[in-house]
Amino acid sequence: MNQPQNLTRKLIAAHLVSGEMTVGAEIGLRVDQTLVHDATGQMALLQFEALGFPRARTKRSLIYADHNILQVGFENADDHAFLSSAARRFGLHYSKTGNGICHQVNLERFSAPGETLLGADSHTTTGGAVGELAIGAGGLDVAMAMGGRPFCLPMPEVLLVRLVGRLRPWTRAKDLALEILRRLTVSGGRGRILEFAGPGLASLSVTDRATVANMSIETGAATAVFPSDDATRDFLARQGRPGDWRPLAADPGAPYDAEMEIDLGALEPLAAAPHSPDNVAPVAALAGVRLDQAAIGSCTNSSFVDLMTVAAILKGRKIASHVSLAVAPGSRQVMVELARRGALADLLEAGARLVESACGFCNGVGQAPKTEGVSLRTSNRNFPGRSGTSTARLYLVSPETAAVSALAGVLTDPRSFGEPIRIELPELFAVDDSMILPPAPPGEEPPIERGPNIAPLPRFQASPDEVRGPIMLKLGDNVTTDDILPAGAHILALRANIPAIAQYVFRHLDPDYPRRQQAAGSGFVAAGFNYGQGSSREHAALAPRHLGLTGVVACSFARIHKANLCNFGLWPLEFVDPADLGRLSPGDVLALAGLTPQLRPGARLALRDETAGLTVEVKLDVTERQLEMLLAGGLLALEASRAG
Repeated sequence: MNQPQNLTRKLIAAHLVSGEMTVGAEIGLRVDQTLVHDATGQMALLQFEALGFPRARTKRSLIYADHNILQVGFENADDHAFLSSAARRFGLHYSKTGNGICHQVNLERFSAPGETLLGADSHTTTGGAVGELAIGAGGLDVAMAMGGRPFCLPMPEVLLVRLVGRLRPWTRAKDLALEILRRLTVSGGRGRILEFAGPGLASLSVTDRATVANMSIETGAATAVFPSDDATRDFLARQGRPGDWRPLAADPGAPYDAEMEIDLGALEPLAAAPHSPDNVAPVAALAGVRLDQAAIGSCTNSSFVDLMTVAAILKGRKIASHVSLAVAPGSRQVMVELARRGALADLLEAGARLVESACGFCNGVGQAPKTEGVSLRTSNRNFPGRSGTSTARLYLVSPETAAVSALAGVLTDPRSFGEPIRIELPELFAVDDSMILPPAPPGEEPPIERGPNIAPLPRFQASPDEVRGPIMLKLGDNVTTDDILPAGAHILALRANIPAIAQYVFRHLDPDYPRRQQAAGSGFVAAGFNYGQGSSREHAALAPRHLGLTGVVACSFARIHKANLCNFGLWPLEFVDPADLGRLSPGDVLALAGLTPQLRPGARLALRDETAGLTVEVKLDVTERQLEMLLAGGLLALEASRAG
């Protein structure tokens, strides 16, 4: 008799093409769908082309124009022309600017129970809300998956999050997501997938679940998985996709690697205070903080129910005179539904600013707060500088908390507002896919538009047997990809141009780093635990590599960033004894010898600090596949050597 299986293992087993489902062992998964957007798609499509794939081989691959939308110069428009023409050439669907945020639109129109989705965006995890195995990765991994190659990752543990009870009035799914972060922190999900079950699920809609799945990546987890049940069937039917539904759940008595129980009825409105998503406290304990801005939207909380609720709170009222309130519907569908019900007028009459259906303020594209300004946001990250203002203080809250606080002018517990808001869903949402452009038919090869912002891909040489270089930076724990390569409109416009964007590497930590790194020609970054947490942006590995960085020596790495380092030939070295980080100093010259084809995964290596005259032990915790890439100078170089 077969052992009962949890849902995560069922989904993995159904797509497993290589490896064994042993925790920590590398597995390869067949990918059904992929997505990229206009901050990651440029590199992914250039890499897809360089790999020699003629056309996408997935069930469906999509490009979304949702990040790089401010069009501060010709660069953004260049990128969109390149992406739309490359999509047509290579067999991808292209969602035009204005159609909405990739994760919201994908959830509405394409995510399906039982399928796999690989996205060049960390918040691809949103798809887990409908029972999809949805994982974020670097653009090069997505390019390989578009070409029909399996996606590889270490087999994760499965953490059961058992929900009981029911959310009380004015407490929302955002508060559940923040409670999970409070318990797990930004690194407690590393090496895990969060699987949700329990009687409390019945009270959570798919868009509630999407908020939680979206923010699962902030714990470091690979993704989150919800069962496909009656709530899923209802959601898909209202999207005009009843045929995409099928029931999916864990077997009764299925084992898990770890468990956590949350009583929804015991939760209260929460906020993540500056400057980390796990710096969580009750709103009641933070109440009274004076606001300068509130921003409602992003892929986390921009659904029909979210914004209809906000409109109902604001109706007939005015936001505080000193507060700027921006509202960004997550998709054109949501925008149309709000317009049909008069909710847009309610928002505007209250003093809200309606901004484009796009990522926008979440990644520093518009709505930057004033110097030292306080901003309440319904998005998923409040890292320093992510808003576009390095000194701003960001609090992550639910849409209800943001709306009620915007009226009061100070951070306010929404339970003080009065009776809870109830929103009725339309029987069928406003389905219109006319802004999702199909690819050219097979056999046609339309030209690709390449403006001056579309720079050639960098090429890297194979690793020598010995590497040597100074410690360019010494950093602490939880260094984010925003720390490595900042967000913001002007920097985002250069995502297709590695030589140009490389000049912004570590801009907020050391503005002189790019010049110093190029002058040194090689070097290392030394850091603490969870290096590279946050977004999937492979530019945070690719741009430092272009400048000459050799590797990173850290106590531990975030999953996606570590994979990106390997993809571009940067050595990810881990201290055997984390205390050794304290023995190294900026400027010390490090040397690592013996990097030959005989090197093995998991090897312990002697890292010599030639300046201090000491040696520290490091380990190379990579797979055989990743080691091949490191020795070859990266995945593109490895594939080119095989083809040649």
